[in-house]
Amino acid sequence: MSLHHVLLPSLVLQELFPYSLITKDAGNNKTQVLTSTTFSYLGNNQKNVIILVDEPEAIYLSDEALGFLLGILNACKLTMADIALINVSKYTIANYMDLEQQLNARVVCLFGVSPASLLLPLQFPHYQLQHFNNQDYIAAPDLDAIKGDKDEKTKLWNSLKLVFAIT
Repeated sequence: MSLHHVLLPSLVLQELFPYSLITKDAGNNKTQVLTSTTFSYLGNNQKNVIILVDEPEAIYLSDEALGFLLGILNACKLTMADIALINVSKYTIANYMDLEQQLNARVVCLFGVSPASLLLPLQFPHYQLQHFNNQDYIAAPDLDAIKGDKDEKTKLWNSLKLVFAIT
């Protein structure tokens, strides 16, 4: 068997090539090399807790969603000094490796952000604590969807109790 006919499974290819090296700009057909993303965030990241949201209309979050998030943080005995809040809608590329490298992420909470959008090689349902790459991940619907639904709030709270060892 020659090396010209080796077929690699898609999982192996995904691990070998985690993100695109070049992209085409549709407007002028120029190609550009993609580099890692440098994240801008709200908070001081003192406890390496990363909160990712997808809010195209806001710099980070709307005032109402930020108020709700502050309530969640308070219940978890956290403050804005403990976290890094990142709005992924502001980045063309955001991946879990950059989060780990730049922010030393220990816990990553995804609100309205899919694991696939971070190029995570795994999928998991909302509110399931997922350990991967020495990090704990939890995914949930966006904050506006949770805010108005008591059942969703309960599911989120039960998951957060596991993540932050709250009794």
